[in-house]
Amino acid sequence: MNSSTGRTGTSTVITGIATLVTNDPSLGDGSPLGLVRDAAVVIEGDRVVWTGESSKAPATDNRIDAGGRAVLPGFVDSHSHLVFAGDRTEEFNARMSGRGYTAGGIRTTVAATRAAGDAELEANLTRFLSEALRQGTTTFETKSGYGLTVADEARALRLAAAHTDEVTYLGAHIVSPDHADDPAGYVALVTGEMLDACAPYARWIDVFCEKGAFDGDQARAILTAGKAKGLHPRIHANQLSYGPGVQLAVELDAASADHCTHLTDADVDALASGDTVATLLPGAEFSTRAEWPDARRLLDAGVTVALSTDCNPGSSFTSSVPFCIALAVRDMRMTPDEAVWSATAGGAAALRRTDVGRVAPGAYADLTLLDAPSHVHLAYRPGVPLVSGVWRRGVRIV
Repeated sequence: MNSSTGRTGTSTVITGIATLVTNDPSLGDGSPLGLVRDAAVVIEGDRVVWTGESSKAPATDNRIDAGGRAVLPGFVDSHSHLVFAGDRTEEFNARMSGRGYTAGGIRTTVAATRAAGDAELEANLTRFLSEALRQGTTTFETKSGYGLTVADEARALRLAAAHTDEVTYLGAHIVSPDHADDPAGYVALVTGEMLDACAPYARWIDVFCEKGAFDGDQARAILTAGKAKGLHPRIHANQLSYGPGVQLAVELDAASADHCTHLTDADVDALASGDTVATLLPGAEFSTRAEWPDARRLLDAGVTVALSTDCNPGSSFTSSVPFCIALAVRDMRMTPDEAVWSATAGGAAALRRTDVGRVAPGAYADLTLLDAPSHVHLAYRPGVPLVSGVWRRGVRIV
C-alpha cells in the first residue's frame, strides 16, 4: 500500500510541469482547461491519482522531471477511417488542380480494400495508429465503410476491435457499387444481414447522410436498426450541403454529428438544446479546399464542440491532431484554449467517455508532454513536432 495515495501499486510523480491542462475547472484556475501552473501529476497503475502544485506533491516511488514543459490530456480522436488499403494520391492531385470532391471517390478505396488481405489491412491500421500516438493521440475511434459487403465490413470491424474499444459500423458509407441500381436493397442489407454480422464487434453505428449517399429517411432507418441491436448512433452530417443530418442526430440522441459545415439557425439551436456533440474535422476542409465550419457560431451558441482528424485516404489523410488544432485556431476562429479542449475533453464527450480527455483523479493516465511551456504552442508553432512524451494508461510509450 502506498500511504500517500491510499492505493496499491507503484506510483510515479511527474513534476516540474510549467502548465498542466486538467480540463477540470475545480482542480485549476477555474477555466474550462483547469490550468495549474508549476504543477505535478501522480500516476498509480493506469490511473491519475493526484494533480496539483509541484510543491504539494505527495511522496511516490518514482519521479520524473518535466523540465518546465506543458502536460495535457492525450488527444481523443473521435472520428477516423483507418481500415483501408490503397492510395488516392491521383485524386488529391487532381482536386488540387481544380476538380471538386464528390463521394464517388470512396469507391476507389472500396475496390482496393476488398482486394487486400487481413495482414495488409492490419499493418496499415497499426501504422496509422503508431503515427497518431507519436503525435499525442491516446484514444481513437475508427470505422468500417470501405468493404460494403457483409464479409468485408465484419472483417474491418474485427481488425479494428483488436486495437480500440471505440469501433463504429459504417456499412452506410455509400451505396455499395454492387447495389448501384438498388439502393433500397442495400439499405435492407445494411440494416439486416450486415448489421447482424457487424454488431458484435462495434459500439457505434454511423451513416453518411448526404446527397449522393443516404437521405434522411434512409439514415433514420439505418440508425434505428442499429439502436435496436445495441449500437449507439453517430452521423456524418451536413458536410457537403444543407440537409437533415444534424437534426436527425439530435432527434436520435446521437453522440455526435460530424462535419457540421452547412448549418441553418435551426440546426445550431438543435445542437445547443441536445446532448449531441458537433465534431469538426478541419483536415477535410483543408484537403478539399472546402468552406470551413463556423466553430465560432457553434461555440457562441453553447454547442459542445469536438475536434478530430477524419483520417481517411480520400478527403483528410492526416493523423495529426496538433495540425487540426492549428487549423481550427487559424481558420475556424477558435481560441487556442477552445481548440485544445475540443481535441481532448470534446473528443471524450463525442465518445461519451469521462475516463479520458482530462487529467484528474480517476481518469486514465493518458498524458501528452510538449516540448514547450504551454499548450498554446500547438497553434503558435504549427507543423513543429512538439510532442516529446506520451503516456497511455500509465505507461510511457513515446
